[in-house]
Amino acid sequence: QVQVVESGGGSVQPGGSLRLSCAASGNIFSIPYMDWYRQAPGKERELVARIEPGGTRNYADFVKGRFTISTDNAKNRMYLQMDSLKPEDTAVYYCKMNIRESLLKGPRPYWGQGTQVTVSS
Repeated sequence: QVQVVESGGGSVQPGGSLRLSCAASGNIFSIPYMDWYRQAPGKERELVARIEPGGTRNYADFVKGRFTISTDNAKNRMYLQMDSLKPEDTAVYYCKMNIRESLLKGPRPYWGQGTQVTVSS
């Protein structure tokens, strides 16, 4: 059984930094796509960053130049380094890993439990 667990998050002042981690465990053949999403109170969940097969990284315009997504494929881990944080970055952040459990199965989405990030002075 596959599990995806997040860690990190917390409270920080504007301009500060935080690092989120996401780890997958269980029966994993490959993880072709890894995403970070966020959801602020009263808003829709939105895509923040993605790593595609081959390592291409895509970012939402509102985090470009401030956030960096990275992976440790050998450990089935993903990270989100968040710098120059703004109050509008306050949200619950979720990782999503699209995991293949075998060569014969297509990727399925697995979500982390979510972690709160609060940016406030």
